[in-house]
Amino acid sequence: MDIPAAELAVKSLLEAIGVEQDGHTADTPIRSAKAWADQLWGYNEDPSHHLAKTFPAPADPGVIIQAGIDVQSVCAHHMLPFGGYATVAYRPQPGQDIVGLSKLTRVVYGYAARLQVQERIGYEIVDAIMRRLNPVGALAILTCDHSCIRLRGVRSPNSDTTTVAIQGTLTDADMALLHQLHSRGPNP
Repeated sequence: MDIPAAELAVKSLLEAIGVEQDGHTADTPIRSAKAWADQLWGYNEDPSHHLAKTFPAPADPGVIIQAGIDVQSVCAHHMLPFGGYATVAYRPQPGQDIVGLSKLTRVVYGYAARLQVQERIGYEIVDAIMRRLNPVGALAILTCDHSCIRLRGVRSPNSDTTTVAIQGTLTDADMALLHQLHSRGPNP
C-alpha cells in the first residue's frame, strides 16, 4: 500500500467534506492511511496458501469443523466495517491428508482483510478449500453485523446477515451438526 498517497487521499476527503484541521484532526490523514493498511492487509497474500501444508489423517477423518472464527472486514460498497463469526468445514476424501485447524482460520482472516461483501468471503473460503484440498465437500457459514445497515440507509441496528457457501457434498448429519454449532454463536 502506498501510505503517502493514501494519506493525501484522506486529507482531500476531509477537506472535501469540510472537516476543519485542529488538534484532533491534524494527524488524521496519516493515522487513517495506516489504519487502512492494517485493515486491508489481505491484498498482500493469497490466503489459500495456508492450506498447502497437510498432515496424515485417519482413513476416514469425517467432517472437520472450525466454529466461532472471528470475522472483521470492510464493506466494498460503503467502506464501513462489518464483523461477526464464521464456521468453516470440509469432509476430506477417505485416506486424504488434512490441514491444521489454524489454517482454516487464517484463510478466513486473509479473505476478510480486503474490501469485501460477506457472500464473496464465504465463496472464496470454500473455493480455496476445494481447489487446494480436493475434499468431498466444503462449507462456510458467516453471520455478520453490517455498519452500512446499522448506520445509514435502512438504519436497522439489530439486523444480522447469515450467508452459506457450499461446494461438493456433505451429509445431512454433517449439515445438521454445522448448523447446530454455528447457531451457538462465536463462543460455542
